[in-house]
Amino acid sequence: MGKEVIELKKIATQVRRDILRMVHAAQSGHPGGPLGCADLFAALYFKVLKHNPKRFSMDGEGEDLFFLSNGHLSAGWYSVLARTGYFDKRELSTFRKIDTRLQGHPATEEGLPGVRVASGSLGQGLSVACGAALAKRLNNDPHLVYCLMGDGEQQEGQVWEAAMFAAGRQIDNLIGMIDYNGQQIDGAVDDVMPLGNLQAKWASFGWKVLDMDGNNMEDVLKTLDKAKSLCGNKQPVVILVHTEMGYGVDFMMGTHEWHGKPPNDEQFERAMDNFEETLGDY
Repeated sequence: MGKEVIELKKIATQVRRDILRMVHAAQSGHPGGPLGCADLFAALYFKVLKHNPKRFSMDGEGEDLFFLSNGHLSAGWYSVLARTGYFDKRELSTFRKIDTRLQGHPATEEGLPGVRVASGSLGQGLSVACGAALAKRLNNDPHLVYCLMGDGEQQEGQVWEAAMFAAGRQIDNLIGMIDYNGQQIDGAVDDVMPLGNLQAKWASFGWKVLDMDGNNMEDVLKTLDKAKSLCGNKQPVVILVHTEMGYGVDFMMGTHEWHGKPPNDEQFERAMDNFEETLGDY
């Protein structure tokens, strides 16, 4: 295992600690999904994205853009935004508090650096990403647009309208990602509304489809690199990111029960015992 992978894994561990602290302190929020996506968040913001935290602008000209469509994963996103320098990491302690910029679902009215669109109303993020990617093409900006969605979110019709539009307009500077953990707020995705063969569906809509082990940092990096190499070929790219909800916390893993439930004091201590200290507290 290379030094870079080891460092990114340490960052992902810290992201998971941040998520637990934020949700526990607020006694509100969604721990399961962001715990599962911590490796992806760490890889994107500390390695893959070409971005400048110190010069954030809403238009994002001259840099890669990331949109979080499944906005309930906000705790994980806020962690990497803070730890890459978009805002002071001490602000993480205000998560979901009155007058905070760190809303439970990301919003723009508070002016939080790193956030370009309000999200969490599921199904909308890919449409926004399509617009941003087209704008980059019109502006001759060679940078890429990334969008993370949930698997339960694939039950929204607007996702498929955007998927059809992106392929039809050959938006080839766009990388979609789906957190494919098989769980949503009311239970297993296949019990709520089965998705069928998601890979075949996206391919039939004209997208290049990749699979990723989202809880294996080496595979995360390899797959993101592959996705980037496929851009520019008149076809959008989507990655099925196979994760486990609650990953890293023994009693949270693999169940929808921790989709939107904060741990109590005893559960918080038990959860934090799963991780070694890495980058320190905020």
